[in-house]
Amino acid sequence: MTTAPPAAGTPLGTLLRRLLRRHRLPLAALLAMQLLQCACMLYLPAVNADLIDHGVLRGDTGYITAQLPLMLALALVQMAALVTVAGLSSWISGCVGHDIREAVFGLVHAFSTREFARHGIPSLVTRTINDVQQVQVFTQTCLAVALSAPVTCVGGILMALRQDVPLACVLVVEVPVLTVVILAIVRRMQPVFRVLQGGIDTVNRILREQITGLRIVRAFRKEDVERARFAAANDALTDSALRAGRLTTLMFPLAQTLVNLTAVPLLLWAAHRVGSGSMPLGAVTAFLSYLTQILVAVVSATTAFAMLPRAQVCAERITQVLSTAPELTPPAVPVRDLDPGRGVRITGAVFTHPGAQEPVLRDIDLVAEPGRTVAVVGSTGSGKSTVLSLVARLADVTSGQVLVGGQDVRDIDPAVLARTVGLVPQGALLLSGTVASNLRYGRPAATDEDLWRALRAAEAEHFVRALDGGLGAAVAQGGSNFSGGQRQRLAMARVLVQRPRVYLLDDPFSALDQATELAVRASLAREVGDGTVLLVTQRIGAAMAADRIVVLDEGRVSGAGTHRELLEHNATYREMVVSQFPDGDPSRPGEPVSR
Repeated sequence: MTTAPPAAGTPLGTLLRRLLRRHRLPLAALLAMQLLQCACMLYLPAVNADLIDHGVLRGDTGYITAQLPLMLALALVQMAALVTVAGLSSWISGCVGHDIREAVFGLVHAFSTREFARHGIPSLVTRTINDVQQVQVFTQTCLAVALSAPVTCVGGILMALRQDVPLACVLVVEVPVLTVVILAIVRRMQPVFRVLQGGIDTVNRILREQITGLRIVRAFRKEDVERARFAAANDALTDSALRAGRLTTLMFPLAQTLVNLTAVPLLLWAAHRVGSGSMPLGAVTAFLSYLTQILVAVVSATTAFAMLPRAQVCAERITQVLSTAPELTPPAVPVRDLDPGRGVRITGAVFTHPGAQEPVLRDIDLVAEPGRTVAVVGSTGSGKSTVLSLVARLADVTSGQVLVGGQDVRDIDPAVLARTVGLVPQGALLLSGTVASNLRYGRPAATDEDLWRALRAAEAEHFVRALDGGLGAAVAQGGSNFSGGQRQRLAMARVLVQRPRVYLLDDPFSALDQATELAVRASLAREVGDGTVLLVTQRIGAAMAADRIVVLDEGRVSGAGTHRELLEHNATYREMVVSQFPDGDPSRPGEPVSR
C-alpha cells in the first residue's frame, strides 16, 4: 500500500511543491527519520524470530540475554525517530498553513471591488480559514506517512519473503488490490467534497448576513423566514457531510476486512507447515508481525487518502484566489513627488462594474483645487461615492483619468497616495482595538495632543473623555459599542489626525443632528486649511457651504456651480432643494423656490 503524493500537475501538488521547497532541510531530516524508524521497525520481527528459533526453543538463556540489548536499542531508536517525525511534520505543515494564509490575505488586500464581487466575501473568509486548514491537516498527515507507509509495505513484503516465500507471495497480490479499491473510493469522494466546501460558503454567507442585518430581521419580524433559510442551507451542508463521511468511513473497514480475510487462511496454512516441519515457528511470528505492520501502514495510508479529495478541492479554491490578478496593480515606476499646489482633477472618467451592461459613471469631469471645497450631490445611485473611490484608488476607471497632485493615481506610489488622500467612508467603520489605535491608523506617530485636537475638531472630545479609559477605551469590532453619530465623528477625527492634502468625505454628516453638523463643519473648515475637500452629501445645507457644487444625475455631471447658479439653471438640483426645503430657498429665508 502506498500513499502517492498528489500529482504535480494538480492544484494541490503544485501548491505543496512550491511551499515545501522553502523547507528543504527540515523535510530532508523528516524523511531520514522516517527511514530510520522504518528500518528499526522492520528489523525487530526478524530479531524476534531468530530469538525464538535459536534461544527459546533450544532453551539457550545466554543467547536470549545477548539479544535483549539489541532489541532494546532498536525500540529506543524507533521511538526517538517517531517523536522527531511527529514534531517535524507538525512544524512543516504549520509553516505551510502560515504561508498560504499570508499569501491569500496579502493578495486579498490588493483586490478591488471587482475581485471581491467575483469571489464573494463569505467565500474568501472560508478559503482563508477552513480551506487552508484542510490543506494543512492533509500536509501533516501526508508527511507523517508519506515515506513510512510505502516503505513499511514494500519492506514488510521483502522481509516476509526472507522468512517464507510461499506465504509472502499472497501479500504481493493483496497490497495492489487494496490500493486499487481505495483509489476507486477516493475518485468518488472528490465531487462530494467540492459540494461540501460550497455548502460551507453558503452557510457562512447566510450567517454573516443574518448577524450584520439582525436589527432589520427583527424590525420586519422575519426571524422564522431567516431560520428556514439557514435551516435549508444547513441541511444541504449536513447531507453533503454525511455523503462524504460514509465514503470516508468505508475505506478503513474495507481495508481491514480484506487484510483479516487474508490472514485467516494464511495462519491455517502456516500452522500446517509448522506442524509438518517445513517452516520454523519463529518465521510464523515474524510473518504475523509483518502482516500487522502492513495493516497499520494501510490504515495510515487510508487516512491520508481519505483526506486527499477534500484537500484537492480546497487547494483548487485557494489557487483560484491566488491566480486572480488584482486590477489595482502597483505602478512599475511609482511617482512619489506630487505638486502640493494642484488638487484633484477628473477628466472623461468612465467606470463600469464587472458584468454590468451600463457604466456607473459616464464622462465625469471634475476639478477640486487646494483650499477649496467641492460638494458632489445627486440622487441615490447616481455614482457619488464611486467618484471618491476612484480618487482614493479603491477602483480604477474603465477609461479616462483621475489626477491627484498633477499625477494619475495609477502612477502614484500607493503609500504616497494613502498619505495624500484621507477618506471618511459612508459606513464610518471602526476597527477593534482602542480609540487611540483607531485614530492613529493613518499616522502612528501622532501624539495624544494631536488626537485630542482632532477629536475637538470632530466634536467628539466630550464623549471620548467620558469613556472609561479615554483614548484607551475599547472599540468593539466595527465600532458596534458606539452610536452611528459617534462612529462618524471618530472616523472624521481619524482623517484629521492623518492630515492629508485631499479630504474625501462620503456623506459624513448623515447620522448627525443639525446643530452638531454645523459645529463639525465649522471646525473642519478651520482644520483643513489649504487642503482639498471633496464632499459627497445628500444634504443641501451642507452643499451650500461648499465653494462649488457638482450635480450627478444617472452617472453624468448634469451641472456645476454655486448654489444660486444651480438653483436657477439646473432642474435636478432644484428638485433636491424643493424636496428638502418645501417652504422656500434656505439661502434666502422666506423666498420660495420656483419649480
